[in-house]
Amino acid sequence: MAHDIIRDWDAHLAHEKRRSDHTRRAYIATAVRFCAFLSLHRGGAVDRRMLTALGPNDLRAYLADRRGEGLSNASAARELSALRGFLRFVGGSEASVPAMRGPRVKKGLPRPVAPTEALELAQDVEDNAREGWAGARDFALLLLLYGAGLRIGEALGLTGAALPLGATLRVTGKRGKTRIVPVLPAVAQAVARYVAACPYDIDKNGPLFVGVRGGPLAPGVVRANVRAARRALGLPERTTPHALRHSFATHLLAGGADLRSLQELLGHASLASTQIYTAVDAAHLLDIYRSAHPRA
Repeated sequence: MAHDIIRDWDAHLAHEKRRSDHTRRAYIATAVRFCAFLSLHRGGAVDRRMLTALGPNDLRAYLADRRGEGLSNASAARELSALRGFLRFVGGSEASVPAMRGPRVKKGLPRPVAPTEALELAQDVEDNAREGWAGARDFALLLLLYGAGLRIGEALGLTGAALPLGATLRVTGKRGKTRIVPVLPAVAQAVARYVAACPYDIDKNGPLFVGVRGGPLAPGVVRANVRAARRALGLPERTTPHALRHSFATHLLAGGADLRSLQELLGHASLASTQIYTAVDAAHLLDIYRSAHPRA
């Protein structure tokens, strides 16, 4: 029955997908709401057979019901993404998830990707990978871009010599310039999980991130996967792999990092290149002020 299926999915999210408690609560709450809706919409007990036989109209009816409760386009897109993952889990390897485009999200001014959005993006890319190890690879790569501020070319240029990741990582940037960046434990764990799942041996002199045939992973593959995920989540077009690096810089600056330190972490040759983030951060703070101040 629905309760047992949702319980199993929760365990799958926790142990196999290693989702955070916050993400699991959100996904499980969506699944519970969806099954409660189906029980009334279809007029019967919700079981695995019903869930695997759903069509686009069922999802549309659910989203219409949620929109009637005041759900925004962005939140509706996220719920749809969570439901796709739930239905893929229910259907297993033979799952046929109803094809449906998410709600359109109004474009806004360029802003950094929020930490929750960065994580949701990486999780959605992983969930939609055709092979589990490739999903773990993409998740680790995107966390590296956001957690260490790497350019996509720098991340794809890493070799197996970087393993196992420690507290810091030596990165080769533009014009062959090297720098040392800190590595968060969550990033190191994600990379270790990918390496353990990868069907290819990661050679010391070979690429750390490999494609499905064992060769170097192409940046176009990463960009395409991110593009599909941001559409599914209703995130704006500015949400690209490089935007994760921008967000890394903006969030560090907002947290009190000085420009010189940020320049070193980003590998900028000139401080002028780093100073653009002061304007971005000011815009971000202005957004917070406008949304929080009673007279803004």
